[in-house]
Amino acid sequence: MYQGGCLCGAVRFQISGEIRNIIYCHCSQCRKAQGSAFATNGIVEADKFVFQSGEEALTGYESTPGQTKYFCQHCGSPIISRQAAKPDQVRVRLGTVESAISERPMAHIFTASKANWEVLCGELPQFEEYEGGR
Repeated sequence: MYQGGCLCGAVRFQISGEIRNIIYCHCSQCRKAQGSAFATNGIVEADKFVFQSGEEALTGYESTPGQTKYFCQHCGSPIISRQAAKPDQVRVRLGTVESAISERPMAHIFTASKANWEVLCGELPQFEEYEGGR
């Protein structure tokens, strides 16, 4: 069981299942949405992700056709994204999860467009675009 929320506390959520396919995404859209070198995202089954409060405080932005990123309209925290083609899953921005996460990242993706000042360290696989198998 995981608990999370936005910076100002208006949005609160709970995850009752595993977080899978955790990746560090270095694409330019994720960098801009996070205001950082990368975004750390994980996939959760939609029926295992529940807003406890503040769902009405979310605002959405369709970053690409069929994919909407949701942010708290008060503090700007990025919370989730959804793809119309995959209604059974939610992509969670893991920086908003407050509980200790037992699952671990599996890869860095879109390294071809990473920030030129960023240096990738560690032993995780690195992919210029999507990770293998997607």
